[in-house]
Amino acid sequence: MSDAIPNAKATIRDVLDRVKADKRTSLTAPEGKLVCDAYGIPVPKEGLAKSAAEAARIAGDMGFPVVMKIVSPDILHKTEAGGVIVGVKTADDAQKAYETILANAKKYKADAKIEGIQVQQMLTGGTEVIVGSITDGSFGKLVAFGLGGVLVEVLKDVTFRLAPATKEDALSMLDGIQAHEMLKGVRGGDAVSREALSDVIVKVSQLVSDFPEIVELDLNPVFATKNGAIAADVRIVVDFDYKPRPAPRSNDEIVTAMNRIMKPQAVAVIGASAEDGKIGNSVMKNLVNGGYKGEIYPIHPKASEILGYKAYKSVKDVPGVIDTAVFAIPAKFVAAALAECGEKKIPGAVLIPSGFAEAGAPELQAEIVEVGKKYNIRLMGPNIYGFYYTPANLCATFCTAYDVKGHAALSSQSGGIGMAIIGFSRSAKMGVSAIVGLGNKSDIDEDDLLAFFEQDPNTNLIAQHCEDLKDGRAFAEAAKRVSKKKPVIVLKAGRTSAGAKAASSHTGALAGNDKIYEDVLKQSGVIRARSLRQLLEFARGVPVLPTPKGENVVIITGAGGSGVLLSDAVVDNGLSLMTMPADLDAAFRKFIPPFGAAGNPVDITGGEPPITYVNTVKLGLSDDRIHALILGYWHTIVTPPMVFARNMVEVKKEMEAKGFVKPIVASLAGDVEVEEAAEYLYQNGIPAYAYSTELPVEVLGAKYKWARGAGLL
Repeated sequence: MSDAIPNAKATIRDVLDRVKADKRTSLTAPEGKLVCDAYGIPVPKEGLAKSAAEAARIAGDMGFPVVMKIVSPDILHKTEAGGVIVGVKTADDAQKAYETILANAKKYKADAKIEGIQVQQMLTGGTEVIVGSITDGSFGKLVAFGLGGVLVEVLKDVTFRLAPATKEDALSMLDGIQAHEMLKGVRGGDAVSREALSDVIVKVSQLVSDFPEIVELDLNPVFATKNGAIAADVRIVVDFDYKPRPAPRSNDEIVTAMNRIMKPQAVAVIGASAEDGKIGNSVMKNLVNGGYKGEIYPIHPKASEILGYKAYKSVKDVPGVIDTAVFAIPAKFVAAALAECGEKKIPGAVLIPSGFAEAGAPELQAEIVEVGKKYNIRLMGPNIYGFYYTPANLCATFCTAYDVKGHAALSSQSGGIGMAIIGFSRSAKMGVSAIVGLGNKSDIDEDDLLAFFEQDPNTNLIAQHCEDLKDGRAFAEAAKRVSKKKPVIVLKAGRTSAGAKAASSHTGALAGNDKIYEDVLKQSGVIRARSLRQLLEFARGVPVLPTPKGENVVIITGAGGSGVLLSDAVVDNGLSLMTMPADLDAAFRKFIPPFGAAGNPVDITGGEPPITYVNTVKLGLSDDRIHALILGYWHTIVTPPMVFARNMVEVKKEMEAKGFVKPIVASLAGDVEVEEAAEYLYQNGIPAYAYSTELPVEVLGAKYKWARGAGLL
């Protein structure tokens, strides 16, 4: 981009060097214009007047009307200081405005350094929008877009993307605000130029990426018209001490270490114990009883053997290679034992002990991080329940052993949530490939897990609970890559936390922390779960459903009330109810009573025998224009729950044999027998829920979100 503008970067570097030499934290408006001009960001014609006569001359050359503004590094909020006059129409008015602004500024701040008064071409018409950028502690540089002018603070209708943003990202931002219809022209007004606006967004995102010291930037308002987009006001805030995060480890390096940690040939248990009730005892028992086939080395200062395994005083005394060390000793002893692991060249440590940063002992955590860096040991935890990797029958944890193998990998930052994952998985007979605790995330975090599970042949879905992302940008980049191959589901806790630190820019003030997570996760192809239950249901249901081939969803229901609620859920989850073609409508009508309702939902009514469900579902599966089915079952004497369930599974299998493979979900309304029927359907590839019209549609919606993001639709 900047290659197109000779010396663009050098021009900006000169401006920033001048600001730095003056020990300022923001640029003046003329400096802002220089920066925008260098990167081809359109701003109005303007000039700096040092006298009333000069103001009149500049305005005359430019063409009236003009806007006049104070230029002072000491006055950031120009309007508040009476430092802005708009709609100046004649040379006389320009001279008067000059004197008025000067007087107001002196009254506002007597010792303000005044560099002159800016005379600027006045922009009229168009839609006012804001384009800006902020620097986030976790995600780094973000570009923002929203409605501008006075509405920006009230509506907070703003959307964010990681910078630098692509043209595609920028166009998605124009559609990503609630008021996106305004940009298309309302009440006969013109639509704005999407080309021009997206160009401004891309250039701003490139500018802040090329110059990390620009920590906040506001173009507000930007006047967007059918012919272009011009930024009427530029604010740039700098921080010369800002240091971008160091680049994360390479993917190969992460995967090499993670493979040894998650699939070890040999595990040491530091703090192994023969005494019931001790964590070191539980870890040993889980390794043994879980069926782990690798070497197990108990480490204990005095014991000669533990649970029938030869014990060693230190990992350094073990003759063989060790891949993973599980720690079950008090926090204060961890650093010394970790250094011994380093000398033994053990690549991974699973740190169960608590009593570190979470308990007000950050210095203990800093110490183990240093040891980890020194010896290149990857640290999982501290303050965790450990982890499970079922393909290797590995239960490196003090929780109960878990052996239902499957292809969902789950992780949590919290131990309590980890227990909920284990309990739900067991109760729902949900197979998992892994369950991992991340705790304080002193080192290994969500992006390390993404890199491992991406290449793990035993995993086809990744679900993660997190309270924060240590390096949001590294996570987003990993998720963007991984989600193209495997669904990535994230439950971000703390959605309602107060926003980012109150910043001095509009964009900063608008950057509620959660809005950034929402937009960046979406940009990265992540499916966001809104609750723990949803995270678990998505982890269980999304892998069961085949990938849909198109967007047309049809509801077939025995209860009109279910049909209405299911239709609401379809809209809530971004799915589209198929408009029923006349011939298909007629075909459905053949199977349903005259008082039933065809169209979509297809309401077969409650008193129908099993054959009506069979015929309508068969038709729904066999017609290529329909891409997914939602079934609403109503418990009746004529069609009892298990009769319905067995029939549906039979129809599904029969149609699959003929090559008709589509996602089907079911909502079952009825007495307690519907629970058994829902379970039977689920075990046979139809995610089904008793007493809920929302959950089945949410699971189908998650599958669709993933398929769209991965470019499969």
